[in-house]
Amino acid sequence: MTAEMPLASVRLQSHDNCLHLILPAIDPTETKDAQQSWLELEQSLSNTLRLQEKRWPPRYPVHLVAQDRLLDGRQLQGLADILREFSLELQWVVTQRRQTAVAAASAGYSVDQTPPKPQLFSDTPPAQQPPLVLKQTLRSGTEIRHPGDVILLGDVNPGSEIIADGDILIWGTLRGTAHAGAAGDQEAVIMILRLGASQIRIADRVARVPAANPDPGHPEIAHITPEGIRLTTVRQFKRRK
Repeated sequence: MTAEMPLASVRLQSHDNCLHLILPAIDPTETKDAQQSWLELEQSLSNTLRLQEKRWPPRYPVHLVAQDRLLDGRQLQGLADILREFSLELQWVVTQRRQTAVAAASAGYSVDQTPPKPQLFSDTPPAQQPPLVLKQTLRSGTEIRHPGDVILLGDVNPGSEIIADGDILIWGTLRGTAHAGAAGDQEAVIMILRLGASQIRIADRVARVPAANPDPGHPEIAHITPEGIRLTTVRQFKRRK
C-alpha cells in the first residue's frame, strides 16, 4: 500500500519499507532566486515533517528522488540534516544528473542515475550516456547504478556494489560486487587493477573467483568468452567485433 501526502513543493511517498522524498522537476518559468527557492523547499519539507512527526519508526530509510535537479554536497547535507531531525535517514539518491550522482556518491549515499526521459515523437535515439567518474572508496552498503560506463578511482569495499549498463573500470581493488552490461550487453567488460571479489557479473553471466586467487601484479579485464567470463591482461585483450 502506498501512502501519499501533498506538499507545496515536494512529495512524500511511503513505499516498500522506505520513504520516497520526491523533489519537483525544474520549472523553466521560475523567476525566483535559486537560493531562495531552495530555502523555501527546505522549509516546506521541515514543516510537513513536523506535522507528521513520529509517523515513521526511528532511522526509517529515505530515498531522495532528485529528478533533473542539480544538487551539490551542501544541499544534500541540508536535506539529510532536516530528515535526521525527525529520525529519518537519507540512504539513496535517484537522479538524472551526473553531477548530482557524483556529489551523492562522494557523500557516501547509494546512487541510481536514471537516464532522462526521451522526447516524444523523436526519430533520434537518446544520446549515449556519459561515463560516471568517481574518485573515492565505496564503503559497505553503498550501491552505484548508472546507465552508461562507470569509472572508479578507488576501492570497492566488501558489501558495496557497482551496477552499470556499460563497462566498469576500477582503478583500485574490487572486494565488493561489480555487474557490467546489466541491461544485457554481453560485450561489456570490467577492468580491475586488483581483484579481491568473490563474484563478478557481466550481462546474465556470473563468475566466482577463488578465495586464493593470486594477484597478477597488473590490471586485468573480465569479459565474456564462449567458455564464460574470463580474466585477460590489458595487453592481450581484444574486444570482440
